[in-house]
Amino acid sequence: MKNADPIWDHVDRHRDEFIALSDRVFDTPETLYAEFESVAEHKRMLEAQGFKITENAAGIPTAVIGEAGDEGPVIAILGEFDALPYLSQTPGVAQHQPLEEGGNGHGCGHNLLGAAALLAATAVKDWLAENRIKGRVRYYGCPAEEGGAAKTYMVREGLFDDVDAAISWHPATFTGVNEARSLANTRIDFTFHGKAAHAAGAPELGRSALDAVELMNIGVNYLREHMPDSARVHYAYLDAGGVAPNVVQAKATVRQLVRASTLPELSDLVARVRNIADGAALMTGTQVTSQVFSGVSNLLGNRPLEEAMQQELEKLGPVAFDDADDAFAREIQTTLTAADIDTTFKRIGAKPVKDLALCDFIAPLDRHSDGGEGSTDVGDVSWAVPTVQARVATCAIGTPFHTWQTVAQGKAPAAHKGMIYAAKAMAATACQLVENQPLIDAARETHEDHLEQTPYTCPIPDDVRPPV
Repeated sequence: MKNADPIWDHVDRHRDEFIALSDRVFDTPETLYAEFESVAEHKRMLEAQGFKITENAAGIPTAVIGEAGDEGPVIAILGEFDALPYLSQTPGVAQHQPLEEGGNGHGCGHNLLGAAALLAATAVKDWLAENRIKGRVRYYGCPAEEGGAAKTYMVREGLFDDVDAAISWHPATFTGVNEARSLANTRIDFTFHGKAAHAAGAPELGRSALDAVELMNIGVNYLREHMPDSARVHYAYLDAGGVAPNVVQAKATVRQLVRASTLPELSDLVARVRNIADGAALMTGTQVTSQVFSGVSNLLGNRPLEEAMQQELEKLGPVAFDDADDAFAREIQTTLTAADIDTTFKRIGAKPVKDLALCDFIAPLDRHSDGGEGSTDVGDVSWAVPTVQARVATCAIGTPFHTWQTVAQGKAPAAHKGMIYAAKAMAATACQLVENQPLIDAARETHEDHLEQTPYTCPIPDDVRPPV
């Protein structure tokens, strides 16, 4: 069937090479700020497609920007390519089968995310040149979304200051415009400094940093009862003081990940967590220091852009999966619980559809989600410029992200189809913006109204640099 929109043709012309890009990134999964092979693959593709390239964006070696076009509106398309630790998995196998024990894996589909975003940017570039339209498309290759907040640093460095609108997407179990809800967060490392001693011969001479960390975690656990319902605090031991129990641990570090619905709520909650750290130090006779590792803001919605993207999704219709896609999705679903499968429908506020393996509909724009919320550094971009995102079905309904099941589907034909679909949706939305100045104006006005109500404050202090 002939494509209904010329921009879809531009996407389809490049589909095979960008599917190959996605698969190459899948095959070299790299975690936050170490995505050297992945960014090199994206840079090679930018060069091959004739983009003007900026390397080391915001001083981050694994961040890259590619730009094409002249004058006119500047449309940013955001890509990611970082993986997650300990999620190695053989693709195409519906059982847990790591390729490498303890290895990394693309458990959030970012191999697809970056490739589709760059494909969309390439299609818009070709469309601008073919039609001699004034406008610029800019691909942002962003590392470290999983906990590293690279986009927050990029915003802080002014890399979005001249952008009119930003577009992105994320792999999902359903297709629809992304609901602009996420939790602001910050990751803070608390290090307690005590005094070593012989744990049996002279324990009274020691001051245990490990005791301090444990008391801090107990204090945070008691805080949970008195936080807003949407707030979250998680922790991980970075340094438990060593492996010798007969030595009083003189140094220990815990990372506290604090989340809240808004930046002001986050600021209040962080102050309370810091007080708990000070109390733990006082109780144990230790000293505590802290270092912010990263931070992100909550997402801001933009109704004009969301309506524009919804139009493009409805023109495209659902992702065209086939019987083979459905069969593999059903295999994956046999490894999931009923609660896993119901989660997809909760995310879009719909009643569960029995025996549906892959999403065959477009979620409505105005829907009520009962699903949980995560965090993303796209939030900070949304405070800098009007921003819209799509969610596009690339895997079986119910697939929990950050799991081996997501990785198992990361190179499947269904994932590739969803990726191409996402590129068409983003590219078509970008074309709408380039040709429709009133849409840009409406998006900007909506954005400015948000900022008048709550001015932006970067969640990462100015003296904290990317941990590269």
